Amino acid sequence: MRASRLVSLLLLLQNRGRLTAEQLAEELEVSVRTVYRDVQALAAAGIPLYGEAGHEGGYRLVDGYRTRLTGLTAEEAQAAFLAALPGAAADLGLGEALAAARLKLHAALPAEVREHAGRVQERFLLDAPGWYGDPDDTPHLAAVAAAVWARRAVVLRYRRWRAPEEIERRVEPYGLVLKAGRWYLVAGGPTGIRTYRIDQIVGLRTLEEEFAVPDGFDLGGYWAAYLADFRGRLHTGEALVRLTPEGARRLGVPRAGDGWTEARVPIESVDHAHGEFLRLGADVVVIAPAELRDRIAGTVRALAAQYVGSPDVAG
Repeated sequence: MRASRLVSLLLLLQNRGRLTAEQLAEELEVSVRTVYRDVQALAAAGIPLYGEAGHEGGYRLVDGYRTRLTGLTAEEAQAAFLAALPGAAADLGLGEALAAARLKLHAALPAEVREHAGRVQERFLLDAPGWYGDPDDTPHLAAVAAAVWARRAVVLRYRRWRAPEEIERRVEPYGLVLKAGRWYLVAGGPTGIRTYRIDQIVGLRTLEEEFAVPDGFDLGGYWAAYLADFRGRLHTGEALVRLTPEGARRLGVPRAGDGWTEARVPIESVDHAHGEFLRLGADVVVIAPAELRDRIAGTVRALAAQYVGSPDVAG
């Protein structure tokens, strides 16, 4: 652990020039006293660094000195591919490796390229998850990722939406996908290649047996086809509605003049459309299908019953 910290301290000085003991302590998440000891250890090992006192003081390397300790470990190389998604790297247990990889990559760059990379990091940030909803609880993510790397089969206990709600299945984990802040496992199994939400895994057991990914399998290609199929199944129904100008605007329907507009709009299901149309309030009237119209009418009656004759909350 200390050896890794000494390398990180050395690379920080190489990348940034002069740094105070306080700045180094903050970067390395250690005490200032620990920084003093580490600096002494580096000096004793023959590293040409020196300290400067005063307001503009700090530690720095002798001009022109550059360490060759910039080779990436396998774990750091994996983390480097997640450099745009630090949250994802942390989820996979690669947070520290990512920080070390960034330091090594930064140290290996020519000065002008290093300066440009710094400007990019200062000005652009990718935050993948959506605004609403808490992050998924994914206690088995690290174990799944380890099985993906090692090509080891696993036995999942998985919670799903249809009966039986909990199943146990042996699968071969081909890859992981992060979509809109949610992790998915793509795995082969008894029914072919399937996609599993990581937060719905309630138990996992890694097996000793290894597997080989089928020839020609491409994770990116599979995911693109999966999304296309999902979108194709998303809106298989249709509803006939009347919309106010505001309702037409919110649904993205071309308006027919300044009054009500009648339109046919695609729907995923009666259940889903019920919630979506209720959000439009009085700006939509559902004409068909009759099941959807009756569901909305029943909800409106129930809401009215709750409010009609109720005491005035405001007093």
